[in-house]
Amino acid sequence: MKPFGFRYFATRSPDAVAVIDPSGREWTRGALLDLVDRTAGALVAAGLAPGDAIAIVAPNCAEFLAAHLAGLAAGLYVVPVNWHLAAPEIQYILSNSGAKVVFAHARLGARRLAAIGSSDIVRVALGDADGFVPLEHFSGAPAHLAVQRPVGRVLAYTSATTGRPKAVRLPLEGASRARAKFVAWHRSLGVEIESGHVHLVSSMLYHAAPLDGAVVALEMGHRVVLMDGWEPRSLLQTIDDRGVTTAFMVPTMFVRLLKLPEDVRRRYSTATLKFVIHGGAPCPPDVKRRMLAWWGPIIWESYGATEVQGCIVSPTEWLERPGTVGRPIAGSQVKILDAEHRELPPGQIGRVYLTPHTGERFEYLRDPKKTAACRHGEFVTVGDRGYLDEDGYLFLVGRDAELIISSGMNIYPAEIEQVLLAHPAVTDCAVVGAPDELSGEVPEAHVEVAPGVAAGAELTDELLRFLAQRLSSMKLPRRIEYWAALPRDPNGKLLRRRLKRAAGGEACEAPAPARMPAIGQRMAQPPESPAERARNGR
Repeated sequence: MKPFGFRYFATRSPDAVAVIDPSGREWTRGALLDLVDRTAGALVAAGLAPGDAIAIVAPNCAEFLAAHLAGLAAGLYVVPVNWHLAAPEIQYILSNSGAKVVFAHARLGARRLAAIGSSDIVRVALGDADGFVPLEHFSGAPAHLAVQRPVGRVLAYTSATTGRPKAVRLPLEGASRARAKFVAWHRSLGVEIESGHVHLVSSMLYHAAPLDGAVVALEMGHRVVLMDGWEPRSLLQTIDDRGVTTAFMVPTMFVRLLKLPEDVRRRYSTATLKFVIHGGAPCPPDVKRRMLAWWGPIIWESYGATEVQGCIVSPTEWLERPGTVGRPIAGSQVKILDAEHRELPPGQIGRVYLTPHTGERFEYLRDPKKTAACRHGEFVTVGDRGYLDEDGYLFLVGRDAELIISSGMNIYPAEIEQVLLAHPAVTDCAVVGAPDELSGEVPEAHVEVAPGVAAGAELTDELLRFLAQRLSSMKLPRRIEYWAALPRDPNGKLLRRRLKRAAGGEACEAPAPARMPAIGQRMAQPPESPAERARNGR
């Protein structure tokens, strides 16, 4: 393999641009490496030993990447924290991870900055924040690691929108091998080392896939362009202006891009794009086809989770088998098992189990029961359900947590959502289970309409007719509610807990609104929980 590694490229070509942050500031490889080394030295000087943890609570910025790379260089576990969380939620992650240093951005605001951390944690500010040591002061003195340390790792927290988040911990010993395998995997997909690549990060770095994408890009000598949140036009303009060649995206982005008027889309060139990979949620086949027609056969799809990577599918393979998420990547295996862990034949739906392609075993931090519950030998599940075809291609149908059981029949929300998104009046949608005395649960649709479309009884009738032509009657929503904007986090992840609360499907901190009889319309969002009110400063 060709030589690789951010340090290698920064030492060889220190004046080359490594990162362009959201403000437009260009960071050279040499400048970024200098900040990384000084920060790593400061972490060691602060007494952190290999295997200790640090946390980063910040929006997308070059300093986020510098702190992250410094933690890895010092042999530490790095905890990226969703900076949109309320202070108690952030505090839980800091406490649970045992973080000894927290890097926090001034944009959290004075109240949340004052609340996070404690007297025994070192608080470093990215920006100017009272009670925090500015990053430049913390990392002020030139300091280099006196001894070689193991490579650190990400300690990612997952499922924060459905309950207490849990940390996925991997052993430090496998970090270097895992990094080399990730680089080799990208090369096998046609993404070469250096080669003038420009990688776009349009999702939040506190999520695993965007962060991994940025780090692997730097390790391969690529330039990284950071966006601070995203909007369809600005994304297209960034691709055009910066000559972006690679990117990770989620299907919600595709949906919103396709809703732009044709004349707007034509204003921007996407000709530089060579490799776009998407994941994180099911992509409706019609959306995927339209994106391939627009951007060409450069859109790949991956399937996996923070816990385990698994499958990938090329544009050509996907067009031959629309809807598949592919076959296992090199080093991984996939099986479909029933409730008794018996392997199911092709075509039968069961729980999806994977083996990690790096060959490593993770654990949920401080939770051996959860760790054991998701394992079957070397295979791991995150609760997704699907089936394999005769050629071993995986098709997903939903998740255990999202499954709607109506009169004893299984209904998968993703199937209904994909049909709804094919209607031109629908910009975004989600389907959840709502309580029903007769059937136990019934589907309820939550819809965000396209600009200029009137939400009301006429649209409800039209959508139901549209669905009835494509789905069986048991899958038709018993109620459709309209939203000005569905609740999603900045990465596009749907906050299903809020929808379930609106549907009366689970206990919550605030009373659920009264349900309307039969099928209705509603533009208002459900009441905020105390945590949400605190997050929004109310």
